[in-house]
Amino acid sequence: MHDLPTEYHDDESRYRKNIERYLSINPISDCSTMNRKALEEQILEKQSLLCVGIDPVQERMPARYQDCSTDSLIAFSKTIIETVSPFAIAIKPNIAYFEAFGSSGWDALPRIAQIIKEHNLLSIADAKRGDIGNSSKQYAKAFFETMDFDAITLSPLMGYDSIAPFLNYKDKWSILLTMTSNPGSKDFLEQELVQGESLGYHILTSSQQWPDAEKLMYVVGATKPDELKALREKAPEAIFLVPGVGAQGGSVAEVIQSAGTAKGGLLINATRSIIYSDLDADFQTSVRLSSEKMQKECALNITLTN
Repeated sequence: MHDLPTEYHDDESRYRKNIERYLSINPISDCSTMNRKALEEQILEKQSLLCVGIDPVQERMPARYQDCSTDSLIAFSKTIIETVSPFAIAIKPNIAYFEAFGSSGWDALPRIAQIIKEHNLLSIADAKRGDIGNSSKQYAKAFFETMDFDAITLSPLMGYDSIAPFLNYKDKWSILLTMTSNPGSKDFLEQELVQGESLGYHILTSSQQWPDAEKLMYVVGATKPDELKALREKAPEAIFLVPGVGAQGGSVAEVIQSAGTAKGGLLINATRSIIYSDLDADFQTSVRLSSEKMQKECALNITLTN
């Protein structure tokens, strides 16, 4: 993305007022082209909704990668990406797992994002960031410019101004934590507000009214099919990123039945059940077989139209 002139950084309100006018004069030409149309074409072509997570856990990785150097983390990720690319739509590196290795993990991420793009897959930085506007600008720059990911997961609890800097990017996706698959989601996201709806439900319905809401996706757990169905009714065109299938016990068929659309409408994520599916078998073979199996589950249950 182009660097903004100094005067656009004077204050948050001025930046937000002028960003649209500035970009109309200086259009972005180097951002990802994985827009909605391209994503839906991939879903239709592959008959798949599969998103594969990459969570490098040192003791579970094949021995040849266990030094966890930058080169090894790239090689580990590349093997996964190349192997699942015939079956998957998206790849989701979990940023925390890379950060845990310090600079070697951080330095691997731009190259991993590039490899994902080379395989015509949606690249999702599972970063779960959320901060005030000025800090969010820097997070957006890091993940959308420096690393060039297509999408990022975000915590929306600080409100619109914490998400707006991400929405200023053309053909980039902001994925809001809405109704997560972990047991602790009941502590806050599932709590009923005074108006009678859950916090997660309120996040979705409110954010659908934001400018550039078409750039939003939502994290909704596979372990909560009733919530999936209710949220789909309120956002019939939105894309849901759905964790919780596989190791967490969610059902592909149930997810698609609850929230699938004629264009797909879902990215069903699996991580451990694919990349660590059989530690005793050949790594690449086990990844291929488990990803192919999940793609077939998707194909059996989806009904797509052009």
